[in-house]
Amino acid sequence: MKPAPFDYYAPATMGEVLALLREHGDAAKLLAGGQSLVPMLNMRLARPGVLIDLNRVAGLTGIRQEGDTLVIGAMTRHAEVERSELVARLQPLLTEAIAQVGHIQIRNRGTIGGSLVHADPSAELPAVLAALGGSVRVAGPAGVREVAAEDLFLMFFTTSLQPDEVLTEVRLPVLPARTGWAFEEVARRHGDFAIVGVAVTLTVADQRATKADDLVITGCRIALTGVGMTPVRAAAAEALLVGRPPSQAMLAEAAAAFRAEIEPDTDIHATADFRRHLAGVLTERALGRALQRAAERGGGR
Repeated sequence: MKPAPFDYYAPATMGEVLALLREHGDAAKLLAGGQSLVPMLNMRLARPGVLIDLNRVAGLTGIRQEGDTLVIGAMTRHAEVERSELVARLQPLLTEAIAQVGHIQIRNRGTIGGSLVHADPSAELPAVLAALGGSVRVAGPAGVREVAAEDLFLMFFTTSLQPDEVLTEVRLPVLPARTGWAFEEVARRHGDFAIVGVAVTLTVADQRATKADDLVITGCRIALTGVGMTPVRAAAAEALLVGRPPSQAMLAEAAAAFRAEIEPDTDIHATADFRRHLAGVLTERALGRALQRAAERGGGR
């Protein structure tokens, strides 16, 4: 199939983008990398009257550090993030997860902002943003505002952005010292959306020495994809872990606690019971890898 007819605009500034959104309202759709939108247009699942192409808008790409924050322009391609030495050093969880996004052809065109705004509940990057406690900056007619991860995703394919707003950058905290990370997922084929995926960060401190047996967990964040309408934080598992010395039995206990509290859906890809089982297995596996990395990182970056 081919898209329904639409008017096409290619503005060069954010001011022009906002003016077009103000003029056309709900009839307008923003085009970033197009890896989700173009197939939807071709299948006529989306039928916008106006398409506003962001690819020529100045100031929406790039990767930089601002103090303890990693800042990534919304139109930065997945492949650029994946290859970035700065991202790998400051926030390696993102590097690990973004390599699982589709295939290389998709990562060459897809954008980090486009993936987040699309808000697919099986996508990797929303879970990463949630696990890291990151945020996005959004431009609109009232100026620029910052939206935390927990306030961004509302339900399937729906965010809290207004129709006249544009996501401009993604902001992630730099990984603290003594913090490990891991991203795990299971998909039917490499490049498919995950049936279940989990993003973990885990921070430790020494009680006496540097051996793993002498560590205590001082911080933990766990977020999963594929088990709800939005990324799902494993609050019960996090609470079980923080303040306690790590052990394999405790990691298994935390994973079981999370598995008991979720209510995933059954669909054509997996049953709810299978997703629940996977969530526990992957959470325990990711926690183990994150703990090992935290112990290995020593006293600093």
